[in-house]
Amino acid sequence: MVLPLLKGPFTVDTYHRLAELGVLDEDDRVERLDGQIVEMTPIGGAHAACVFRLNALLATRTGSDAGVSVQNPVVLAERWEPQPDLAVVRRAGGFSGAWLPGPRDVLLVIEVADSSLERDRDIKIPHYGSAGIPEAWLVDLVGDAITMYRGPSARGYGEGITVKRGAMLRPLLLPDVTIAADDILG
Repeated sequence: MVLPLLKGPFTVDTYHRLAELGVLDEDDRVERLDGQIVEMTPIGGAHAACVFRLNALLATRTGSDAGVSVQNPVVLAERWEPQPDLAVVRRAGGFSGAWLPGPRDVLLVIEVADSSLERDRDIKIPHYGSAGIPEAWLVDLVGDAITMYRGPSARGYGEGITVKRGAMLRPLLLPDVTIAADDILG
């Protein structure tokens, strides 16, 4: 991969243009954080299984007006386009046509972390909050815990609640959805 030679910052448009020109390929495991193209950590078995479980749990419980986006980009700002593990999105007018969700479309964003804990917790989660996404969950596979972040503001999230096995999680904007921590953690 030639990416270490690319110097940012890159805007959303420039980043997408790099893909159109073939500099970036759809198989490249990269995301754009603060204008920089950053390699994503490889997906291991525990991470993949957790994302699969979350997708199955959320897809069957969100109803027809919301959808689960798995490892797809969310455009947060001119220089921020992370690829969260999951995002529950709602789009006025439905899901037809080409589009990338923005903060207004995202009801819940979820990062699953094993080797990426620090990046997810210290960089991505605060930026989801500063972009106005109402709720973010960080699934810590090594620590066997889930932190729910709520109360978005310009500085990130005002509240972080960590739960362990045995707890039930209820997303703020999905009032009919309840998920057991054990079902997420496996």
